[in-house]
Amino acid sequence: MQQLGDENDPCFVYEMAALFFNSVPTQIDELSKNLKQQVVDYKNIDVHVHTLKGASATFGAQRMINVCIDFLKYCCANDLQGCLKCMQQLNQEFLELKIKVEALFKVEKQIVAAGGSVPIVACKNT
Repeated sequence: MQQLGDENDPCFVYEMAALFFNSVPTQIDELSKNLKQQVVDYKNIDVHVHTLKGASATFGAQRMINVCIDFLKYCCANDLQGCLKCMQQLNQEFLELKIKVEALFKVEKQIVAAGGSVPIVACKNT
């Protein structure tokens, strides 16, 4: 993500992170609701998982991408237990990623506040 940012748009990385961390919970909630239906619509779940996989790829969240790949395999096999397992893993990976990224942004701010420099950390909105 930071490699995509530039001096002309110093808030890019933070904006992308905010977008990712605000949209993913909605997708996860939607997946969870779909998996709890009496009759599970695996095609609908497949669409949501592909969306999550794409968002994860854009953000560089490789571990989430890997879970999505497994999730898609279970969808193709109509394997509810496998999908539920992946749902749990996806939740866990998302929460861990969010904690790590928030910690990174906090450290970057502290470095800048102390007079140091970090690439593309001139955004005042964070």
